[in-house]
Order: sequence, then structure tokens, then C-alpha cells
Amino acid sequence: MTSPMDNSASTVLPKPQAWRALAALCLGFFMILVDQTIIAVATPALQRELGASLNQVVWVTSIYLLCIVVPLFFTGRLGDRFGQRTVYQVGIAVFTLAAVAGAFAPSIEVLIATRAVQGLGAAILTPQTMSVINRVFAREHRGAALGVWGAVGSVASLVGPVLGGFIVGTVGWQGIFLLHVPVGITALILAGLWVPRLPTYARRIDAPSVAVSILGMTALVFAIQQGPEFGWPAWSVALLLSGLVLIALFIRLQATATRRGSEPLVPLEIFRNRNYSIGTFSIAMMGFTVSSMMLPIMVWLQEGRGLTSGQAGLMMVPMAVVAMIGSPIVGPLADRYHPRIMSMIGFGTVTGALLLAWAIMRIDAPVTLFLLPIALFGLGSAFVWAPNSATAMRDVDIAHMGAASGVYNTTRQTGAVLGAAAVGAAMQVGAEQLGVVDGMANALLLPSLALFLGFLSVAFFRRTSPSPPVAGERARG
Repeated sequence: MTSPMDNSASTVLPKPQAWRALAALCLGFFMILVDQTIIAVATPALQRELGASLNQVVWVTSIYLLCIVVPLFFTGRLGDRFGQRTVYQVGIAVFTLAAVAGAFAPSIEVLIATRAVQGLGAAILTPQTMSVINRVFAREHRGAALGVWGAVGSVASLVGPVLGGFIVGTVGWQGIFLLHVPVGITALILAGLWVPRLPTYARRIDAPSVAVSILGMTALVFAIQQGPEFGWPAWSVALLLSGLVLIALFIRLQATATRRGSEPLVPLEIFRNRNYSIGTFSIAMMGFTVSSMMLPIMVWLQEGRGLTSGQAGLMMVPMAVVAMIGSPIVGPLADRYHPRIMSMIGFGTVTGALLLAWAIMRIDAPVTLFLLPIALFGLGSAFVWAPNSATAMRDVDIAHMGAASGVYNTTRQTGAVLGAAAVGAAMQVGAEQLGVVDGMANALLLPSLALFLGFLSVAFFRRTSPSPPVAGERARG
């Protein structure tokens, strides 16, 4: 049987073909990340038109994040088993059909249900994007490729409020969901044309691991989301503890899967790679921030400073523009410079940007001054996404690429769930005790702390050579 490393060389495509594959993958990736933040700007419209409470509107985002993060361990391995292209296309189809249903939702409860299905579709396609990139690009070109991927990630997460503000102000909140239809159809077609069928490695999915991971992540994430809302009653604490026990059992199952004649969903050896372990933690801190920061900012801009949804969305333009310009420039630098330098610049800048935003929100400063931290956050984001992804995934065995991508995205989305839950709770408590202005401002201190922890962690990145480990991969790159 051919070794995984030997097969990795045969999957590297000529650069023009690899870039076309990246374009098809980035389109779907862009769509699901826009969806995480575009809904924030529609919060007042959903409350008004669907008669929803603030807690119900928070659930529109929370259920989406819940249904992304719960199956990611499993869906990452699906690509290794059935092929990344096929699984990616299935995810796109599920996501797009659910978006259509969401656009015609007659009540907030139906909308929450369609968002759950959208989250499942996003969970199916998300791990496939990073996995394919790391297989079709030569090792020494992955930084540049992940720079573009990172640009898509950062811009998509930040452009959502801008685009959402325009759509809600002109078409209504339904337009946010209908937007996904042409994008999803195009992504589905381009994936069939440009993304190659790649060799598969996983022979059998370990059913007990799937069941335990889904139950454990559901219990854990649901407890984290709802515990703060109800003051941590006994049932939420029991659910949290049950989730932790099931995750511990899941880890045990991964260690014994081979002896049981199966393949682990998460090969534990991937965590022997120091850079991968640090990268997964630090991207969780970034996920915590990106998913949570927009809601208090949008509420502050609209209810605290009297801006319309369209005007609030336009305030985010500098962030998106700076990130879009900076990420492709930073990406190739990740192949040349020490990852510690690049990532510390990124996390340091975004931490400072949020703290500056907090200070501006607390004082009666002109709202235009808020554009400064917004632009700084876009700059810092450019230095986070590509260097972090390239450093984390560079030395992962090709046979474990799908699983490693699944874990990487699981940690990012788990951070997002924690962020949405924690900041959502902080917003409600702060608004009641301090009022909208100070309450929304103080809610930003939580993501600021998360970013600082990310800053500390990336200081321990080790330098790795971008040169490929085998001569064949360089020759084909």
C-alpha cells in the first residue's frame, strides 16, 4: 500500500489548477462565514417584524453555531472517507436549501429551526476547504494560498454587517437569506468543475465515537449557551458535567479505536505537533471574538447612538477593506518569516483595537472616531488568519488532513459558541444594570481578554521550514 506521504505528492496540482480549486472552495467558505455575522445587523428588524425577544434573536445565531460545532469532529473525517469534493458539495446544497426556507419563515421559531439546518450544512462543508487546500498546493506555496483563504475568512466575517445593513435597509431581513441562493448554486457548479477528486484514506468511521462526540458536544455547548441565561440552574450544571464526561470518553475512544479495528475520528497524534496545538487554541480565541463582537457593537451603534441599520453597517467598511487588502499580502510572508512574529503582530493589534473600541464606546466621543479601532481590527485580522492556519497545518500528515481540519474548525467554532453565549449574557446583564451604552461597551471586554490569551499562546510558535519534506512534492509544485 502506498504511504500517505507518497500519495500527498500525487495530489499536488499545477498552480493554475490549484488556484481554480481554491476559488471554488473559497466561495462556499465565504458564504457560511458571512452568515455568521450578517444576521447581527438584522436584530432590531427580527424583533420588530417577528415579535421576537432579545433571547430568541440571540438563538438565531446561537443555534447556527451549535449545529456547526457539534458534528465537526465527524464531518471532518467524512472528507477523508468519501472524498472532500463530494462532501463539500453536499454541505453547499444543504446550506442553500435551508437558507431558502429561512427567507420564508413565518415565525421566529421556524427561523431558528432553519438556522439549525444551515449550521449542519456549514459543518459538512467547512473542514473540506482547508483539507483540499493543504493537499493540492505544494508545501512551499501553502502560505500564499492560505493567505487568500484567510482573506476570505476575515473579510467574510467583517463584511457581513456592511452587506447586511444595506440588504435590511432596502429589501428586508429576508434578503439576507435569499442572498445565499445564487452564491450557493455557483459554488456547487464550480466545485464540480475545478475541485479534483482526491484519494481517500479513512477506511471506516468509528460509530461509537460519532455518537459520543455528538452527544458530548451537544450537552457541552447547550449548557454553555443556556446556563448563563438562567443563572446556571442545576440542570445546566448537570448537562455541562455530562458533556465533559462524554468528551473525556470520546478521547478514550480515539486512543483505543485502532485496537477495536476502526479508525479514530481524531487521531490523537496530531496534537504531538506543538504548532498545531497552539494554532487550534489561538484560532478558538479569534472565533470567540469574531462571532461575539458584532452584536454589542451593532446594538450600541443603532440603539445607543441612533444610527440606522444601513449606517451601522457602513461603519464596518474600513475593517473589511483593510482586511481584504492586507490578507493576501500577509499570506506569502507566512512562508518566509517566523510565525511567532506574524501572529503576535496580529493578535496584539486586534486586542488593542477592541480595547480602543471599548474606550470610545464608554465616552461621549464622536461616532466617526469609532472608525479607527474598526480599521485596526481589520489590519490585525490580516495577520491572524493566514499565518495561524499555515503554521498549524503545515506539518500535518496528509492522511490526517481531514481530521486535523475538522478539529481546527471545531476549536474555532467552539470558541465562537462560547463567545456568542458569554457576550450575549454580558449584554443582557449590562443593559439592565448600566444601560445600553455602557452595557454594550463592557461586553467587549470578554473578547478582548480572549484575544490577549491568543496573543500569549502564539508567542510559543516554533519556526518550521516551508520547504517540502519530499522532493516529489517540490517538483510538482
